[in-house]
Amino acid sequence: MPRELIRAKGHDRVRSLGHLANAWIEYFVVHGPGDVQGRPIMHGQEYYDFVVDCYVCSNEATNNHRVYDSAFFSRPKGADKSGMGARLALFEAFGPCRFAGWAKGGEVYKDPWGLGFRYEYQKGEPMGAPVHVPYIRIMATEEGQTGNVYDSIYYNLTDSDALMSRPPGVKVRLSGVTLPGGGEITPSTASSAAKDGGKETFVVFDETHLYNTPELRRMYKTVTRNMRKRKKLAGTWFLETTTMYARGEDSIAEATFNEAKRNQERQPARQRLLYDHRWGECEDLSNLEQLSVAIKEAFGEAIDWNDLQGIIDDFHDTRNDTQDSRRYFLNAATETADAWFAQHELQGIFNPDARLEPGDTIALGFDGSRKRNRGVTDATALIAFRLRDRCLFEIRIWEQPEGPDGKTWEVPRLEVDAEVRKMFKLYSVVAFYADPAKWEETVGKWEADFGSRLKKKSTLQHPIQWWMTGNRNRIVVDSLKNFYEAAIDKTLHHDGSAALIRHLLNARRRAVAKLGYTIMKEHPDSAKKIDGAIAAMLAYTAGIDALAAGVPAETPRVEAPYRIR
Repeated sequence: MPRELIRAKGHDRVRSLGHLANAWIEYFVVHGPGDVQGRPIMHGQEYYDFVVDCYVCSNEATNNHRVYDSAFFSRPKGADKSGMGARLALFEAFGPCRFAGWAKGGEVYKDPWGLGFRYEYQKGEPMGAPVHVPYIRIMATEEGQTGNVYDSIYYNLTDSDALMSRPPGVKVRLSGVTLPGGGEITPSTASSAAKDGGKETFVVFDETHLYNTPELRRMYKTVTRNMRKRKKLAGTWFLETTTMYARGEDSIAEATFNEAKRNQERQPARQRLLYDHRWGECEDLSNLEQLSVAIKEAFGEAIDWNDLQGIIDDFHDTRNDTQDSRRYFLNAATETADAWFAQHELQGIFNPDARLEPGDTIALGFDGSRKRNRGVTDATALIAFRLRDRCLFEIRIWEQPEGPDGKTWEVPRLEVDAEVRKMFKLYSVVAFYADPAKWEETVGKWEADFGSRLKKKSTLQHPIQWWMTGNRNRIVVDSLKNFYEAAIDKTLHHDGSAALIRHLLNARRRAVAKLGYTIMKEHPDSAKKIDGAIAAMLAYTAGIDALAAGVPAETPRVEAPYRIR
């Protein structure tokens, strides 16, 4: 199932206020405006589990025992993401949503309004209490709009048949809700959020793929920064709901997606972000069976209240952009027009069982960088290509750290050199192509130490140097074309490295006279690096050249002779 669920180490659904939250929501909350308006909430297992994940607790008292300070919920259009935001906002405003100790078993929570809600805690389960003076902010993208999240909240608090209309002392207006004791639920836009002093305990950022303007990005940063003022005691957190973003728009959804990927790569990882994204994959949209399966995979339990045939018809309506349909209904990443690879193309050549073993016959590719005077320092990448199954492996990609640590960062040249030398100790390296720009001295040492061992050399004089500049446009263009066609034909595979995939997706095609195209960053000072993509192409090219020269795909294992007695 195409789903990525990134959670903190030690995440334990037993130790969560989410079981209480689900019971409270299903008792008090109804669906807002729409086809199922006024009907009770009944979460399926998938949505139930997401609520549980949001409220997982730990023994750490920081931030009121909350494991997560933010949650990212990515689903297709029509999957009730805004409804989820409204339900959690109501629980945050009125419910027992903060840690109040560990249950011994048998303790009971009853609602304070006498409306009949009763919840008995299990042993070891966290107990809940309301937030002291909750301030809930619901973000909308356009002036004059309250958005779907607040519309659902407003309906629950004003419809006479809804239980949430009965708690006393609540003042409800289209412009906001005043809660007993001084709390608020406020729908906000970018301009109004910027003027506020920042009292938020919980925020819903709905459809963050639309937060793609400077004003909306500033608003997001302002509000999330403000939340730190109440973080420790109030257990502040926020929810992002979104449909998949369009690449290159620099939306908040894209930034969070990239942050989640970096969290996977970091050691140790930042684990305060709960990331839940599911999507569907379909290479041939004209294949009805494939498309139907992909839509069901993307929607999960939300397919139960959506029209599958209607969604299929949307894909086949020639008036619609198929890229938009992929993004809206498969929740899949779409690419800019000049992207080298699409997400689904790289997913199609992922080999989940690939493991590089000592003694494997490999080729290496290297692209180095140095400290830049402006912008972000380019990455340095070392990639391996195993000949027997034509699979790429990330050995290391060195990248400038974020924050203060990155300001003085330089590529650790001694560490890079040690990694290359380790490759020659552990594996049978038969070819090695390296772009020597700014690394001429180091590459020269590698040639002196290892050049004679290579079965396929770049040139007789320089067995490792493989220049990307000079009069080599034709060679570079042809090598990039061969790499791309091998990936599309699925004769090339990769190990699923998050950093390598990110670099391949960052690469943009640029025309080279009448020769074809090369690849570059989106602009020279972009923080989106492509050095891993270059190193992968060099490793692949070195490996294919070695095979073409007759180098065996596997090194014969030599067994020690023994004497028969």
